[in-house]
Amino acid sequence: MGTGLRGAATAVLAGAVLLATGCTSGADAPDGGEAGGSAASLEGLDAFTEQELRWGECDSGPAESECAVYEVPMDYGDPGGERVEIAVKRMPATGDEVIGSLLFNPGGPGGSGYDYVDHADFIAGESVRQRFDIVGFDPRGVGRSSPLVCLDAAELDEFLGNEAESVDGDGDMSELTEAGIADMEESSREFVEACRENAPELMLNMGTADVARDMDVLRALLGDEKLTYVGASYGTHIGAEYADQFPDRVRALVLDGAVDPSQEQLDLSVAQATGFETALRAFVEDCLGRQDCPLGGEDVEEAVTELDEFLAGTAAEPLANSMDDREINRPRTELGVLAALYSDSWWPRVREGLTDAMEEGDGTVLLQLGDELYSRSDRQSYENSTAALIAVNCSDSPSPRDVAAYVEAAEAAEEESPIFGASLAWGALPCAYWPEEAVDEGGPISAAGADPILVLGTTRDSATPYEWSVALAEQLESGFLVTRDGDGHTGYRMGDPCIDAIVDSYLVDLEVPEDGMACA
Repeated sequence: MGTGLRGAATAVLAGAVLLATGCTSGADAPDGGEAGGSAASLEGLDAFTEQELRWGECDSGPAESECAVYEVPMDYGDPGGERVEIAVKRMPATGDEVIGSLLFNPGGPGGSGYDYVDHADFIAGESVRQRFDIVGFDPRGVGRSSPLVCLDAAELDEFLGNEAESVDGDGDMSELTEAGIADMEESSREFVEACRENAPELMLNMGTADVARDMDVLRALLGDEKLTYVGASYGTHIGAEYADQFPDRVRALVLDGAVDPSQEQLDLSVAQATGFETALRAFVEDCLGRQDCPLGGEDVEEAVTELDEFLAGTAAEPLANSMDDREINRPRTELGVLAALYSDSWWPRVREGLTDAMEEGDGTVLLQLGDELYSRSDRQSYENSTAALIAVNCSDSPSPRDVAAYVEAAEAAEEESPIFGASLAWGALPCAYWPEEAVDEGGPISAAGADPILVLGTTRDSATPYEWSVALAEQLESGFLVTRDGDGHTGYRMGDPCIDAIVDSYLVDLEVPEDGMACA
C-alpha cells in the first residue's frame, strides 16, 4: 500500500518477477470470473492463451535479459473487444535443473516488475536463481504495458505539492478550513476527470482481479502448469486474488508485507497510520543515538515533537530548492521524511536531508527523496505510476462518497500518527469520485483449495502494518504466517538469513515451516 500524501494513496519498494522457459505447451488456459470471486469459465480466451511470446532484446537491463509483449482483454467480460498490451521481462535461471518460472511483483500499485527483474541476483536467493527463470511484468496500466495516463508531469507536480489551507496555517491536514476541504475536493475531482478524459475504458478495468487474470494468461504462455510467485506489499493482493480465482493453479506463493483485502480503501489508509508511526519512532530512536542526527530532545517523544514543529514551519516558509522551481512546502517535505520509513537503508540520507533542511533551510535532498519514492527521476514513469496507484486503489473496494467521512477519517488517523495520519486519510479522497461501475465489492479472500501459501510479515513494517499479514494469513484457507522481527517494508531479502532460508526452501522444495514461525 502506500503513502497517500495529497492524493496518491500508495507507493511500495520491494518485489520482483521472473519466468521460465516454454510457451503454451501443456499449460491450462486461464478462466475468467467475477471480480473477487471464484473462477468461472469464460468463452473466447483461446486467442490470448495461444499467443507466442516472441522473446527479444530488452531496451534496458542486463545483457542476458529477454523481453516480450503479450495481449489480454481490456474487459474479460468482453474478450472479443479492445485489447491491452502487457510488457514482460525474464532473466534465465543460472542452473541446468530448471523448475520453471518465478514471477515477481514489487508492489505499488504502479510498481514495475519489468524493471525489477534487472536486480534478480538481489531479489532472489542463489538457490532460487539456479532453479527458476525470474520473470517480471508491468501490470495493465503501468509503465511499458498499455499505460493509464491521467495528469501530465507538470500537473502531477502541482497535485502532489498542493497544500490545502489549514486552520492554523501550519499545513496540518487534520484541521482544514472549509476552503481547504473544498480545494481537496476540487483537486481530487480534477484528477478523476483527467483519467476519464484520457483513458475512459482503461480506468474502468484497472482492478486487481483483472491483473490476476492477466498473470494467469502469462503463466499459460510460459508453459507452467502452476504458478510460483513472490509478491511484495500490494503484490500480495495480486497473489491472494490469483489464488482465490485459480486455487488449483497455485504451486507456491510468497505474500510479503501483506495488504488486508477485507478492509476498504479509506479504512486501509487510516490503519496505515499506525505502521508509519511505529516506523517513524524507530527512525527517530536510531537517529538520536547518532552524531549526525539533527533532532534534539531527551527522548523520542521530544524529538518527534521537534520534527512536527519543523514541518509546520515549512508550511509558512518553504525550504530552499537548488534543483528546480518547485516549492518545497510541507507536503513535499513530508514525502522526503516518509522515505525513511520504508527501509532503514534510507535512514542516512534522510538524516542528511533533515540536517540540510533544519540547519541550512535547504530542502533539496528531501525533495530528491520524495521524487525517488514516486519514481520521478523518469518524469514519464512518475506521471504514470501515480495514476495506476490511485486507479487500482479506487477500483479494489468501495469508498465513501461523502467528504464528511474523510474529515472524520483524517481526525482518527491523526490520533494514530500526528504527523502523517491525516495526509494518509485525505490521500484516499479521489476514490470518492471514481466511477462506481469500476469498483470491486472487495472483502476477505480465502482461496479455498489452494496449496499452502506463505504470508510474511515484518513487525515494524511502515507501509503494511504487521497486523495486515496476520489478517491475510488467517483469511487464506491454506495460509501460514512467518514473522520477521525487524524494521523496514517487507521481509524477504532484507538482510535476515533466517527468513531468506525459509522462503528459499519453500519456493524450491515446497518445504512448509510451522505456522507462526518467527525470525528475530
